[in-house]
Amino acid sequence: MDLSNARWRKSTRSGASGGNCVEVASNLPGVVAVRDSKDVAGPALAFPPAAWAAFVAQLTERP
Repeated sequence: MDLSNARWRKSTRSGASGGNCVEVASNLPGVVAVRDSKDVAGPALAFPPAAWAAFVAQLTERP
């Protein structure tokens, strides 16, 4: 998968030091890519947009 045009972003909650964060690229057609912010040249995971949306929805649900 070609991620050369990915526009990576990370949470504003990660702080200035970076910390243990993931970066997400959602500008690619048909895929949402996720990578470790400490290893930007390392591997990335790819998800269909609907699967990523369902994952995020589960994280943001309040009991």
